[in-house]
Amino acid sequence: MDLTTVTHAFPHDLIVIRHGQTDWNASGRYQGREDIPLNDHGRRQARRNGEALKARLAETGRDPESYAWVASPLKRAAETMRLVREAAGLDPLAFRTDERLMELDFGRWSGLRVPEIAQADPGGWAARQADPWNHPPPGGESHAMVVGRLAAVLAELDRPAVLVLHGGVNRVLKVILGAMTEADAPTFHTPQDRFYAWSAGEVEWI
Repeated sequence: MDLTTVTHAFPHDLIVIRHGQTDWNASGRYQGREDIPLNDHGRRQARRNGEALKARLAETGRDPESYAWVASPLKRAAETMRLVREAAGLDPLAFRTDERLMELDFGRWSGLRVPEIAQADPGGWAARQADPWNHPPPGGESHAMVVGRLAAVLAELDRPAVLVLHGGVNRVLKVILGAMTEADAPTFHTPQDRFYAWSAGEVEWI
């Protein structure tokens, strides 16, 4: 897929929020499609982001209703969206979910920490390290394999949007938007206590 074409074809502003922390995040486990809920720290992060988003919208004079509000359906993302909207003074349930925003599928690596993966699958882990954008975990998805489903989400958005998604998916999104290279994206750590506004190719962390 031509990422340049996708980027140039997307005319709307985005607010992109990663879900709050889970116990698996805290312990360094690959979550993927495992439906792990937020922990208490993650809920505080989500509320912080909601308060910051409320201030941002007021500062810029943007009507929250002018945005599409879309989250991954996994518990950690959907709960984050509810808490963000509640903290922003909005109906916590007035959003939709989209399965295409779900995290990368980590296949047989799901639930494992990096040392466990390297021990259980040294060849696969070495291949992943050599080409982290293109090489998938066994039974899972590479970053490159996710481009199509995320590009389809963007193509269907007809207005600015607030998206709540996952760390891996966010890396792919930033490449699609031209905010990061394929080489840099796989190792970028997406914060959970901040979010970014994307507009006309520029990223502002809030």
